Amino acid sequence: MSIQATMEAKLTEAFRPERLSVINESHLHAGHHHADSGHHATFDGSGETHFRVRIVSPAFAGMSRIDRHRAVNRLLADELEAGVHALAIEPAAPGEKTRW
Repeated sequence: MSIQATMEAKLTEAFRPERLSVINESHLHAGHHHADSGHHATFDGSGETHFRVRIVSPAFAGMSRIDRHRAVNRLLADELEAGVHALAIEPAAPGEKTRW
């Protein structure tokens, strides 16, 4: 299973979202420098290293923005540990205005 599919499954199970998009944005970061084993390497944009999570879930009702981010980061800790370099999180509760 891909990292993206694993993240989607975990987020769906934990938060039962009304809307969920897990977007692989790795290609947008081609040419950026990443620290790799103590050496700086230029990232080619391939793979599954940069993601954006857009999620609307009743589980976020009454939670602060930072608590929502912490909940998602905790849930996806294994993926972050295993090589996801960047994770942009856009959480909302139902009825909240989103930019997407």
